[in-house]
Amino acid sequence: MSALPRIAAIVLNYNGRELALLSLGSLARIPHPGLTLVHVDNGSTDGSTAAVVAAFPQVHQIRTEPNLGISGGLNLGIRWALAAGFDWLMLLNNDIEADPQLVAELLAVAERDPRIGCVGPKTFYYADRARLWSAGGRLRFREAVTSERGMGELDRGRWDRDEEVAYVNGCCMLIRREAMVATGLWDPVYHVGVEDADWCVRMRRAGFTCWYAHRARLWHMVSPSVGGYTPGRTFRTARSTAIFVRKYANPLQWASFLAWSAVALPAAYLRELPRRNTAAVTAKLRGLLAGLREPLPPLPELTAAEKRGPAAA
Repeated sequence: MSALPRIAAIVLNYNGRELALLSLGSLARIPHPGLTLVHVDNGSTDGSTAAVVAAFPQVHQIRTEPNLGISGGLNLGIRWALAAGFDWLMLLNNDIEADPQLVAELLAVAERDPRIGCVGPKTFYYADRARLWSAGGRLRFREAVTSERGMGELDRGRWDRDEEVAYVNGCCMLIRREAMVATGLWDPVYHVGVEDADWCVRMRRAGFTCWYAHRARLWHMVSPSVGGYTPGRTFRTARSTAIFVRKYANPLQWASFLAWSAVALPAAYLRELPRRNTAAVTAKLRGLLAGLREPLPPLPELTAAEKRGPAAA
């Protein structure tokens, strides 16, 4: 790597013009001279690209006309950053606010050991500035396969320790170039949900580790771009969960997943019945069945030039 680490901060955006402007504005205040901001417009129709160009002409723009999903959109930014020779890739949602020392604190942990492949920050709710949303993630095989440590807690020091975690949430993930090349691109079979956990599992199998950096701080608006408990969202997240289980669960984990799902679906139906939102629960069941049945295509591959970067080309 170069003496001054070169970092590509890749913000993925779909129809979140004002969110993207806020996020990029906070990232632009980070005092790291090797930081390049990248805006990936994932098929927006709200004028996001034009607004970002006008407000932040220094930001590198990547646009795709069709929405490629989270993985597909991020892969565009990843390919560009690797081909351009960046040492680190920082993948970000469009609904975040970064602390000015975010990059410095993430790097301080990541550079301790070359086997640390990705690092995530202490993440707070944007609307409740002292309440935690994530202090690193856990993986389990239930009706949902990810769990955020500390979610909903006031920050009183419980999670004030840098440590290895099972996965890092994709709202902000600093990735070492070597880990990205060894692991490969994000899997576009996931349209929304679990794609970050999938990548972390593959990265760990490639010999790297995930870490949580407690001094790195971020505020997250928690997915306003993709909605709440709606039929479209529950279908997509359930489908992704089922695909993850198919790819990684052992027999005991399969049993856990099926048992938890058998309990959670009826409970959700009863919960949503007075809200007249049972369609979201039936959509979740359809998503689970789709994820269990659909064929799994092969992962997209990096090109030789992307793996090498310009210095070795």
